[in-house]
Amino acid sequence: MTDVPSDIAIAQAAKLRPIQDVAAELGLGPDDILPYGRYKAKISADVMARSRTPRGRLVLVTGTNPTPAGEGKSTVTVGLAQAFRRLGKKVVVAIREPSLGPVFGVKGGAAGGGYAQIVPMDEINLHFTGDFHAITSAHNLLSAMLDNHLHQGNALGIDPRRITWPRTMDMNDRALRSIVISLGGINAGPVREDRFVIVPGSEIMAILALASDLADLEARISRIIVGLTRDRKAVTAGELKAAGAMTLLLKDALLPNLVQTLEGGPALVHAGPFGNIAHGCNSLVATKLALTLGDIVLTEAGFGADLGAEKFFDIKCRFGGLKPEAAVVVATIRALKMHGGVKKDALSTADVAALKRGMVNLEAHVKNVQKYGVPVVVALNRFTSDAKEEIDTVLAAAKSWGVRAALSDVWAKGGAGGEAVAREVLAVLDEGKADFKPLYDVNQPIKAKIEAIAKGIYGADGVDYTAAAEKNIAQCESMGLTDTPVCMAKTQYSFSDDPTKLGRPSGFRITIRDVYPSAGAGFVVALAGEIMTMPGLSKTPSAEGIRVHPDGTIEGLF
Repeated sequence: MTDVPSDIAIAQAAKLRPIQDVAAELGLGPDDILPYGRYKAKISADVMARSRTPRGRLVLVTGTNPTPAGEGKSTVTVGLAQAFRRLGKKVVVAIREPSLGPVFGVKGGAAGGGYAQIVPMDEINLHFTGDFHAITSAHNLLSAMLDNHLHQGNALGIDPRRITWPRTMDMNDRALRSIVISLGGINAGPVREDRFVIVPGSEIMAILALASDLADLEARISRIIVGLTRDRKAVTAGELKAAGAMTLLLKDALLPNLVQTLEGGPALVHAGPFGNIAHGCNSLVATKLALTLGDIVLTEAGFGADLGAEKFFDIKCRFGGLKPEAAVVVATIRALKMHGGVKKDALSTADVAALKRGMVNLEAHVKNVQKYGVPVVVALNRFTSDAKEEIDTVLAAAKSWGVRAALSDVWAKGGAGGEAVAREVLAVLDEGKADFKPLYDVNQPIKAKIEAIAKGIYGADGVDYTAAAEKNIAQCESMGLTDTPVCMAKTQYSFSDDPTKLGRPSGFRITIRDVYPSAGAGFVVALAGEIMTMPGLSKTPSAEGIRVHPDGTIEGLF
């Protein structure tokens, strides 16, 4: 295994097509793109404004609950796009932008891996076209204007104890979870408590991912609730007169980014909300654009299907009027064995009994996706340590559940290793049995929607609410946010709100500790268990192993 090149080595050795050639494959001319160097571009606003009829068929890639063993959902997504292109299909992959937090933490980026990557990988995983920086600036402009309003007399009567708008930065920094600001004297403004969230959990990120155009973007920003007055009246960004300047900062960030796969196929990479603390999907404008440019559109949603897929279906598809026709659920034998009780250092040893115990996690995700009326294909992402008996066990189990399944070997073989899965997806699309419908009626009370997700998707026996959550649910409903979807913030590692409960736990209840409005995005957020909106670094973060050499080559970036 020492001879296997790293992801960054594979990416840096690739011969990339000029971005104009990639655009031409989608029928876009030189005036339709705004190049950022030779291999990246924004799609121009003129293209976005054209009247086009969607022709593509939408396929979601999701997965099991993640483990330290690795699942490779983004890798399968990119590899599957390469496979469809090899099979002669006009395919567009539309996925999220990576966050610097995981890049320098432990999870890694979101550009795929091995021979199934989007490139230029290093630029995509780092500053890319500046979208995350624009979101950071717009978000923190509102924070600055809010505190300036307090300092300049507080004409709106905002209660400093009831400010809900945080600050943001795109880095794992646990020290910023809870802070005190404005120390330093009278000119620093009123002293108050504050907090930071990571950029993928920012409401500005959610708004950018769900906005349809600049006018909608500004309208959504205007509706952001920054806090309450002493008599509990909501105060908005519009009332602070911040929406126009914030929209200006986000003007270019709203345009989707065009890059390519390792095999030269087109990829739209835009927006990057996390799937555990946010809604976990790439932008609606990129997905809708892809549906007008390609015959098959592949997109992915963050973390396991209990989080990303649920939010893709119940939030993104609902808002965008999308009709997904198939879903690929990614699993690995290594991860399923961990769900079956095997420790990480023993995963290379064949253990069919543990695998069978852990497959309840995969089965639950498959059946949950089917509840939305979307046919499923299981993609078994191959590792070199997988035994034939283990592979056969998973494929046979999927067949017994009534779904198609195939082995994916895209990390090692690129598009060629994804053709078996691609053919199964094509067979599902040819059958035309999709009948998509959201899980719950959006007009139900907030608690009813939370419980529909907790019981119907997580398998919980019920839901408990803290006193703070009860109070804030009532506050959200009094502000007119009853008829919105719910965005659950929950650990990605388990169906429950306890990250140690692997497999398919039962006999548990979900605890909702807080609920807060995300009025600009158009949903309310429910925090389950101990989930944090600002992650921390591990004892040995990935940042420690990253170097850039004098010739510009990079070492340690995955």
